[in-house]
Amino acid sequence: MKIIIGAIVIVSGVFLVIKSEAMLRIFGRISFFEKHLGSEGGSRLGYKVIGFLGIVIGLLVMTNSLRGIIRAIFSSVFG
Repeated sequence: MKIIIGAIVIVSGVFLVIKSEAMLRIFGRISFFEKHLGSEGGSRLGYKVIGFLGIVIGLLVMTNSLRGIIRAIFSSVFG
């Protein structure tokens, strides 16, 4: 089941990276990305960053590594 969920997340991420211009036309500009990532292409880059993060998270889900990474990040915070 994890492989299927991971594959769906990866495909969604790849779609966001490849079709960032179409996503910009459908959903419009995101002011946070425009402010922090550039003046003209901030939202396009933002959609690509979200897609890339989706690809990475999908790979972590497929390889069952997500729990270990989350535990390593938050172990110092929660003890």
